Amino acid sequence: MCGFAGFLGDGVPMEQSQGLLTSMAQAIAHRGPDERGIHSTPGLGLAHVRLSIVGLGDGQQPMSLTEGDENLTIVFNGEIYNYVELRDELKAAGHRFRTGSDTEVILHLYQAFGDDCLQRLNGDFAFAIWDARRHRMLLARDRMGVRPLFYAERKGTFYFASEVKALLQIPGIVAELDPFALDQIFTLWAPIAPRTAFRDIFELEPATRITIENGRVDIRPYWQPQFADAGDYIAIDEDAAVEELRALLTDATALRMRADVPVGAYLSGGLDSSLITALAAPMAPAGLNTFSVTFDSPEHDESLHQMAVAMALGTRHNAITCGPTEIAGCFPDVIRFTERPIIRTAPAPLFQLSGLVRENGMKVVLTGEGADEVFAGYDIFKEAKVRRFCARQPGSKIRPHLFKKLYPYLPGLKQQSASYLSSFFGVTKDDMNDPLFALLPRLRNTGSAKIFFSAALKEQLAGYDAAEELASRLPADFSRWHVLNQAQYLEMRFLLPGYILSSQGDRMAMAHGIEGRFPFLDHRLVEFANRLPPGLKLKGLEEKHILRRVARDLLPSVVANRSKQPYRAPDSASFATSAGQAYVPAILNEAAIAEGGLFDPGAVAMLARKCAAKPASGFRDNAAFVGILSTELWRRAFVTPAIDASQAA
Repeated sequence: MCGFAGFLGDGVPMEQSQGLLTSMAQAIAHRGPDERGIHSTPGLGLAHVRLSIVGLGDGQQPMSLTEGDENLTIVFNGEIYNYVELRDELKAAGHRFRTGSDTEVILHLYQAFGDDCLQRLNGDFAFAIWDARRHRMLLARDRMGVRPLFYAERKGTFYFASEVKALLQIPGIVAELDPFALDQIFTLWAPIAPRTAFRDIFELEPATRITIENGRVDIRPYWQPQFADAGDYIAIDEDAAVEELRALLTDATALRMRADVPVGAYLSGGLDSSLITALAAPMAPAGLNTFSVTFDSPEHDESLHQMAVAMALGTRHNAITCGPTEIAGCFPDVIRFTERPIIRTAPAPLFQLSGLVRENGMKVVLTGEGADEVFAGYDIFKEAKVRRFCARQPGSKIRPHLFKKLYPYLPGLKQQSASYLSSFFGVTKDDMNDPLFALLPRLRNTGSAKIFFSAALKEQLAGYDAAEELASRLPADFSRWHVLNQAQYLEMRFLLPGYILSSQGDRMAMAHGIEGRFPFLDHRLVEFANRLPPGLKLKGLEEKHILRRVARDLLPSVVANRSKQPYRAPDSASFATSAGQAYVPAILNEAAIAEGGLFDPGAVAMLARKCAAKPASGFRDNAAFVGILSTELWRRAFVTPAIDASQAA
């Protein structure tokens, strides 16, 4: 796990190349605190910062392969989990290796298969390969979007980096907000790649590669999630499917235990991370270290379930308590590392958690992320099913009560009347035909926070619809899929890489030089799950049915049979603390908001006073408060960096 940056083109004079590459590497030094390397030739620059995990003594980068007329150089971020098998295959074909690293395996695989090497890789990766003989660059990102890769063009030179911070070191590339990205964040929780929060700086989409040859830039996907047509599923042997899933998940976990340093695991107390921990524990010869976040507030805390799993599996358990004060205290840093506004504080405890891992001398952790998308674990899937069911008899007074069964962790919902529930979750005729049907309540709820946008920003966005743009990105065969698969695709392809794996994943872990590994996102397992009949994932209103069967004899029943409780953290309440009030009033006062020009100063000041006096209870106010605050922190961190938000008071 590392970070890299570079350029291709004549826009950087040779005498300035080393200095620029050094600055770009320094900007992302947190991603690779162990080593640093630079490769520079006329028209080409590559920089790398290394977090050494595989091939500790011989995996330095940039790494080159020179054989005959071949001259290849790579910078690489991530891990290739099947590198041992690939290396054996390549050795049998006559390739000679001089290191034990997975980095060299990519070079030889490219030498043997060209761009088709991407189809052979099982891993979480982003890399750039310079093919000097062909004067050609290949950049690529892993299938599910675990590892980031950003790029920009200026005056005929192509720049790229693992984080935007490195690109901002380039003369002439300045931080400027993309207003359409902000609208997407306030609607969808994240920008729709390739758009980022920064105007004219782009993110390579998951499962996509870029080739640059003879001045021509070509961007195209090499893989995407696929599902059968809704009517094409056939009955399968459930017991056999359970065994195949168990074998796949065990192998995916075993591959991700490969490292020349100890591997630990995040343990949330839910089914997914607990199952990964149960599979990993016997694979750790010296015992497994597990790490958890706990909360003082009962509605967020899962410590009882975390301890139940840790005790049952005999792990060395470590926990950190993250309350409102801690969230407010680290939030400016969180925004600096996530490099975009966010509408929830959930990344902050994960920022603290990765710090705990680092304090314990570890660099690698397994996580359970991805299971909800791949095996239909989110409440949104059940909610969509109930909404469709109720829509078939819109006059029923009984069916709306089903919504009370969906969110047991939201006691306020159980107190609502059937008429309120029918109104809130209700379905119109147009909704039934909307390709974003499963997302509509979330889009409406989140999007309502845009009432705080300034008149100037609203005018700039007039006629633009973020949901419409998302719908325009759907594949041609989307309409033929089962409605559950449609909802899964939306979560898997957009929210997962756009928010979960970035703002809550890579960026929070790598802030402390920690690599997260995701067994549920092994592409073999994803492809297997996508072939399953929908009823094996969402059976009635039981989420992740087939995964629960795998977990049945591996976990305590209190966890294996536990209903989904989504990971959440205190939102606006965090900033009513002294830690929050040390800087929030200076950022959200009317003059400061007016200076930014993005939000309505009076409305924001009123919201800030309201949340300081009594923390917001509704989703809209919470999302609006966190979204506005994070946007202003982002602006101060990148657009006007002379202002230090933590010292604003």
